[in-house]
Amino acid sequence: MNFTNKTFVITGASSGIGKELAIKLARLGANLVLAARNKDALIITAEACLKNGGKAIVIPTDVTVPLECERLIKAAIAEYQQIDFLINNAGIGMWSKFEKVTDLSIFEKIMQVNYLGSVYCTHYALPYLKKSQGLLVAISSLTGKFGVPTRTGYAASKHAMQGFFDSLRIELRGTGVGVLVVSPGFVATDIRQRLLGKDGNIIPAKNQPQKAMSTEVCVDLIIDAIAKRERELIMTLIARVGVWFKLLLPNIVDRFAALAVTSNNKSKN
Repeated sequence: MNFTNKTFVITGASSGIGKELAIKLARLGANLVLAARNKDALIITAEACLKNGGKAIVIPTDVTVPLECERLIKAAIAEYQQIDFLINNAGIGMWSKFEKVTDLSIFEKIMQVNYLGSVYCTHYALPYLKKSQGLLVAISSLTGKFGVPTRTGYAASKHAMQGFFDSLRIELRGTGVGVLVVSPGFVATDIRQRLLGKDGNIIPAKNQPQKAMSTEVCVDLIIDAIAKRERELIMTLIARVGVWFKLLLPNIVDRFAALAVTSNNKSKN
């Protein structure tokens, strides 16, 4: 697929996967609409996009506010007159066993950002995506496929995201609009520096998981899946096998999930 002058709206574009996606798409000649709450960080991303040959505008956006999502989409149309791709990437994580949680509002916050934020942006972008026969991209997680200890709220939001976009894909049959759900595993991004703890405060991890995928590799896989207009991208072979094992041997999958989190707890501390 030729991305030259194709318009991408990317939420969570101030860091991590969103930032790397924006820069790599800029190299491919894309028009970028960059959204996140942190304006200063967005400007840094935009400058990198311009240096790499793309076009970029910065629209500070809190995706938990529907009116801000609407403003984001209107700004994209005003600047580029079309939207070809919407990448719902904004997200926050958590790290606490459910029984130790003291502030239940973290579950609302995670659901608002990870799930409802993508619903709001998709709602306002959909009429324009129908005109361009574009692609909706949801950056979910393997926790949208499997239950994961210490991530109850995060996993719930990603399961909701998976269900929403799977259902929407069926509704959009015949419209020309595609839906791609991306399910990375552990990726070396700074989301681990913004994990919500049991009391709602941020508890940054000191180290990345030992087997974390690099952001660069993750983004290359996403761009390839976008170019092929795939419906789903599960990042690793083990995860793809795990989806089938969950149907056949769910207890074994639970054990592996527990072991994986225990192993990465060691790298967190």
